[in-house]
Amino acid sequence: MNEQLKKFLNEEQDPKAIEKVMSKLSDLLMKNEEIGYIAVQKKPAITVLPDSIVVTNKRIIICQPKNLGLSMNFTDYSWDEIESTFVKEGILGSDFSFVTKTEISVTIEYIPKVQARKMYAFAKEQVDLLKGGSGLNINPAVEEVETEEVSSFAEIMPTQTPSYTGISTLDGDKPLNELSSDELFEKLQNYKKLLDNGLILQGEYDALKKEILSYM
Repeated sequence: MNEQLKKFLNEEQDPKAIEKVMSKLSDLLMKNEEIGYIAVQKKPAITVLPDSIVVTNKRIIICQPKNLGLSMNFTDYSWDEIESTFVKEGILGSDFSFVTKTEISVTIEYIPKVQARKMYAFAKEQVDLLKGGSGLNINPAVEEVETEEVSSFAEIMPTQTPSYTGISTLDGDKPLNELSSDELFEKLQNYKKLLDNGLILQGEYDALKKEILSYM
C-alpha cells in the first residue's frame, strides 16, 4: 500500500486523504481497472477530509467523505458518458469540471492547479481515445482567471437578457461558434443561475442549454 500511495503524492496531495480514498477504492475497482491519477481538494478553510477526484482507465470517480470521514459517498461516470472536460484556474486553486452526454455538469472546486492540470490531461486523453482521436473541441487551453468575492447576484449574471429566438449570440458578444468550450460552459452555468432564481423559464433554459452544448 505504501508504494501505491507514493505514486499519487507527486503534487502535494494530502497523504491522509489519499490513504482514506485508496482503502475505500480497493473493493470498488472493476476487473482490469487501474487508477491513473488522484486529485484532492485544498479548501482555504480547514476541513476534516476533503473531496477527491479519481480517474481510472474506465471512469471518473468523485469521492465525498461523510460523517466526519467515517463513511464516503462515491459517484462515478464512465468515459463514454463524458462529453467534455474543463479546468478553470483562480487565485485559490482550480475548478475541474465535466459535462456528460446527458447534459449533467459536475464541478469540484479548490483543486490545486498542478493537480487540476494533470487531471485534465488524463481526462482529455481518455475522452479523445473514445472519440477516435478526432481532436474535437475539448477546451485545449486552461483559462487563467482571478476570483473575487461577489457582492450581489447581479454581478454574476449576463449584462443583457438573452434572445431565445435563434440563440446565435449570448450577452450581445461573440457568436457561440467563436467561443471556447470554457466560455460556453461558463455561459451555461450563468443561465442555470437565472433559472434557479426564477428569472427565466425552464423551456427557455432548455433551449439555451441545447444550443450551447451543440457547440461543445
